[in-house]
Amino acid sequence: MIHLAQEIQRLLTARHQTLATAESCTGGRVAAVLTAVPGSSAYFQGGLVAYQNEVKMRHLGVSEQTIAEHDVVSREVATEMVLGACRMFGTDYAIATTGYAGPGGGAPGIPTGTIWLAAGNVENLATLCLHATGDRLQNLEQATREALQLLLNQL
Repeated sequence: MIHLAQEIQRLLTARHQTLATAESCTGGRVAAVLTAVPGSSAYFQGGLVAYQNEVKMRHLGVSEQTIAEHDVVSREVATEMVLGACRMFGTDYAIATTGYAGPGGGAPGIPTGTIWLAAGNVENLATLCLHATGDRLQNLEQATREALQLLLNQL
């Protein structure tokens, strides 16, 4: 995954652009990979682990109505998390993750292993739904890798 972070760093620093993260299920793993690359402070502004819904709403501006209508593990929440992180940190881009990594969790119609990722900004945002089938750590590793790739595709 370090090679993905290195490529993100190369592109963002060349463009003098910045990045933040808003993570739920990945618990800071995306930010950890990004900051493992020397020189990441040139573009990485910070991250928020918003594990609880209240934190998503209070700090990222995720709408309570969006959570009620779509579930916290949804494209809509991941999108609002990206936009909130861009606002909160004043960045050009953000990455967001929200999901049921397992082994428990899930909701009606949203099984364990469902993880929504979002990356980009208000003008250019992409989402991806993973249906991970590994154990918890495998699911989180897959989500982290796919989140980085999603941003890289946006860049």
